[in-house]
Amino acid sequence: MEALLRDLDERQREAVATPASPLCILAGAGSGKTRVLTRRIAHRVLTGDADAPHVLALTFTRKAAGELRSRLARLGVGGSNGDASSAANVVAGTFHAVAYAQLRRRWADRGERPPALLERKLRILGPIVGNRRPDGRRGTVGSPAVQPADIASEIEWAKARLVPASQYEVEAARAGRTPPVPAAQIAAWYERYEAEKKRRGVVDFDDLLTLAARAFETDDEFAATQRWRFRHLFVDEFQDVNPVQFHLLRGWLGGRDDLCVVGDPNQAIYSWNGADPRLLANFDQLFPGATTVRLDHNYRSTPQVVSTAAAVLGDSSGTDSGTEGGDGAPQAHRPDGPLPTIRSFSSEKAEANGIAAAIRRQHGPTRPWSSFAVLTRTNAQALVFEEALRSAQIPFRIRGAGRFLDQPEIVEALIALDADAARGVLFAGFVSDLEAMVRDGTGSEERLANLQNLVRLTREYTALDAAPSAGAFRSWLTATARDDEPDAPGDGGRVGDAVEVVTFHRAKGLEWPVVFVAGLERGLVPIARAESDEAEAEERRLLYVALTRAEEQLHCSWAERRTFGEAAVARHPSPWLADIEDAVARLAGDDVRRPPPENVRRFVERERARRAGRARSPLRTGPAALGDAPHPGVFAALKAWRSKAARAAQVPAHVIFHDTTLAAVAEACPATRDALLEIPGLGPVKAERYGDELLRLVAEHGHTA
Repeated sequence: MEALLRDLDERQREAVATPASPLCILAGAGSGKTRVLTRRIAHRVLTGDADAPHVLALTFTRKAAGELRSRLARLGVGGSNGDASSAANVVAGTFHAVAYAQLRRRWADRGERPPALLERKLRILGPIVGNRRPDGRRGTVGSPAVQPADIASEIEWAKARLVPASQYEVEAARAGRTPPVPAAQIAAWYERYEAEKKRRGVVDFDDLLTLAARAFETDDEFAATQRWRFRHLFVDEFQDVNPVQFHLLRGWLGGRDDLCVVGDPNQAIYSWNGADPRLLANFDQLFPGATTVRLDHNYRSTPQVVSTAAAVLGDSSGTDSGTEGGDGAPQAHRPDGPLPTIRSFSSEKAEANGIAAAIRRQHGPTRPWSSFAVLTRTNAQALVFEEALRSAQIPFRIRGAGRFLDQPEIVEALIALDADAARGVLFAGFVSDLEAMVRDGTGSEERLANLQNLVRLTREYTALDAAPSAGAFRSWLTATARDDEPDAPGDGGRVGDAVEVVTFHRAKGLEWPVVFVAGLERGLVPIARAESDEAEAEERRLLYVALTRAEEQLHCSWAERRTFGEAAVARHPSPWLADIEDAVARLAGDDVRRPPPENVRRFVERERARRAGRARSPLRTGPAALGDAPHPGVFAALKAWRSKAARAAQVPAHVIFHDTTLAAVAEACPATRDALLEIPGLGPVKAERYGDELLRLVAEHGHTA
């Protein structure tokens, strides 16, 4: 027990040992989140406050679940090798994997034939969508066709938010989504997709959570059994939970309050895909009487990296995280390191070649290839880095380059599983053969690493299903590993020592000593499609996630020209590079930040005072807000312009601008783009798109009463 607490800071010890429940642990980047979560579980088990077989720890990836099990084993509350291979172990798994195992057990107990699991929505959506244009009509040769994958993404977003086809159009507009085709057309295809699934007797990956949640509501015996099995619930990365997962979590809890969640509002980057960060922000309202512990120390990065990353957050964190604007950056515990760098290149190829050259210069006995990572906003940016690294003879890995289930050795193993099942061989026999194959050690390191992953999966599945079978395992495997990737490097890489090229999203949860954040340009950071204030705030958080992956060195860059198709297009730096530049200047003792124009500064101060007043009182009794006294002529002109722009874009007016933002512009009456950018609620994306028109309207109508 002493060892569990000895090397923790004060806040970490509180999070581990407090008897409070429900408990919300706000854990910033590098704050020891996984250490605290596993030690809290171990502390409760070893003190007798929780029984290991009745503990359920929920994660979002198999890798995270495996890491939890491995750490718990080392703390003495898991299996001897960290696998969930014994009934005495803590169960750690993804929402989908645990839900599917419970559903299969329920179907077996009731003597029901389980529905087949649809691995890919495109098998049904492809024929439904066909060669359609964005207006829903049949396309002709050469006409732009709708991509079924885009429709699948919209359906997944809707299901994550518990939105049926009949409500999609309304909820999409309310959320400010801009789907690739009219929302009414997507709703129609969504309805046809659901009907076709029902006709075929199949369910998709998203249905598993809905079916499990519904079973808790309609089957008292099932609910009682599962709540008896899982009495102590822990949820990792709670900021990524979506409404349907939260609905299922409520089912598991059944009104009890034995719940501990860990999350970081500044790393909420998946709301575009259905996650609802408000669940973390409003945890104390959802669970009255809950206790919150904030971990405010960073053990991953140097003070220079921590301060620079905090500076980009602005007002984008869903809650008062203590890091907004960089003024309350977490306390860094690593020694000082070099200042982050910012560099521009003439083109994206020059950027990739420059980064490859920088990596080669630093590589050496004390700095292996695996110390370096190149982070990009989109997958498409990876190709130019693949070419540059290969030309420089640098081993590399493109994360996400292949799915685990598509690897040849995995395909062969599953064919053997099917053959064994056809001959009547028990599932345990297949597992034994697979383990022997791994022990034999023949083949490449990559092949053996993939087979070892498959062995771990068989053990995870066996721990969840009391009557394991080949067919059930195949279905469970599809559900739990459909989006996973091989753990070995891709082209040009050696296992364990390769530069990683990773998107910002995939980099979450990872870290490297040296990180290059590339392509920091308008249109990429923030991404061009981030049109709403909420989407723009999420883009800020996404950049923060990318920057906080660096332990020692952080290098930022952008390209002055980028090729799209055959055309080279001039690019502009990301507006948030200015925040990074200011932070670096302050760290260097040269604060070059220029104050905003006087008229805008007054309004910004009032807005900040208003926010502070509203935070103290829900009745909004603070100072007057920016926009409370708009210029009537300007305000009327702005609203008329917004209505016209909304009709042209076929979107609700609030998607263009909210009334409060227009009122703030009408009160401040800015005369320059810089002054416009200082107005709260008006980010650089919309300033770039609509700024000239806003300034024109202010100039034309600002002199009238």
